[in-house]
Amino acid sequence: MTHSEESQPTTVRYQVLALLTLSSAIAYLTRSAVSVAESTIRDDLGLSLVQSGTVMGMFFWSYALLQIPGGWLAYEKGAKYALILFMVCGAAATFCIGIAPGLWLLLLAQLVMGAAQAGLFPAACYSISHWAPVTRRAFACGVFTMGMQVGAVAASILTAELIEDIDWRLVFVIYSIPGFIWAVVFWNSFHNSPQDDPNVNSAERRLIQPLENASESRMQKKSVPWMKILQHRGIWFLCGQQVCRGAGYMFFASWFPTFLQETRNVSVKESGYLQALVFSGTLVGCLCGGWLTDWLLNRTGNLRLSRSLVGTTFLMACSLLILAAWFVESTTVAMGLLTLGVFFAALAGPCAFSATMDIGGDYVPQVFGLMNMTGNLAAAACPVFVGYLFRVTTNWGLVLLVFAAIYALGAASWLFVDVGEKIHPDKSEA
Repeated sequence: MTHSEESQPTTVRYQVLALLTLSSAIAYLTRSAVSVAESTIRDDLGLSLVQSGTVMGMFFWSYALLQIPGGWLAYEKGAKYALILFMVCGAAATFCIGIAPGLWLLLLAQLVMGAAQAGLFPAACYSISHWAPVTRRAFACGVFTMGMQVGAVAASILTAELIEDIDWRLVFVIYSIPGFIWAVVFWNSFHNSPQDDPNVNSAERRLIQPLENASESRMQKKSVPWMKILQHRGIWFLCGQQVCRGAGYMFFASWFPTFLQETRNVSVKESGYLQALVFSGTLVGCLCGGWLTDWLLNRTGNLRLSRSLVGTTFLMACSLLILAAWFVESTTVAMGLLTLGVFFAALAGPCAFSATMDIGGDYVPQVFGLMNMTGNLAAAACPVFVGYLFRVTTNWGLVLLVFAAIYALGAASWLFVDVGEKIHPDKSEA
């Protein structure tokens, strides 16, 4: 290799980000397809609304409760081993949904898929903290979360189209295939850190050096200072905003197609396209949010401003737009307001991911797992809550008011998040 070639950083970090983003797209393809197919599955298997809501929510119980154990596995065994295990288990669970004869296998498959994806995202976030330079961290998180929405949009459009032509069971069997293929490719191409990858030159390692300093301390496998984490005020408010974002997102990912069918008299196919429209707003918001967060950090040098200001401003904008949609009778205008609303909510996503890295230091999987666990406990309760809310009130319109308030509470939570208060190892291990 010539000196000029060596002076130019290799681009392995982008290949890693592409693989991680693809994993998030596959994960959201499989998990989001259930909501689009909900009414079809419910009718075919003779489920009640509450049972169907329980099936959708079951994913999020294991997904929420196993975030921290999933992060622990990635921390102890390495992201490569953990990510492959999680993806294979998720693909197997998707296949089982397709062959489920009734309620119980659906519930079990959703539990397994939730458990698999519970570890996927802390492990991926851990990998990003190794591979992304500090000044591009939020953008990397934005690209990764954009992959989630690509999968969600694909699920909305493809599932709605495929169910029109083939049996819903075959759809889920087909959706299980990409996960197995990804695991094989990942096994043959991924390394846990730039230091382990022979394809990374010294220039690229120097580019990522600020994070590699932290990575070296991680490799020492220090004990986790759980008391410091649990006593950190900023982490709990970070969890608070995640509770609100998780519950709000889950409404759009679960009951929203049914909500449209009931309140706007649209078909299953049309509701899938309209859900995809909302997810498109989330997709663009994730990417723009990552860019905006990094731009603010590079422009001001203020971590808290680039995290808390973005989170507060845009979650409040989302709340107001959802509230406005409640007053609108036109489906077109209402969908425009809701799509813009979730776009603003998505702008706050990358700064939340980045905040776990800023605060977590050596303990990113644990802090991210705690944040995502609390958010997904709320997400798990959301489908059942909406099902019961409709059964008690028989008024789908109240749902928008409830979620406008939830997003406003999330905006308030960001005001108390100080990412400058970093978690440090116990003094005996420092």
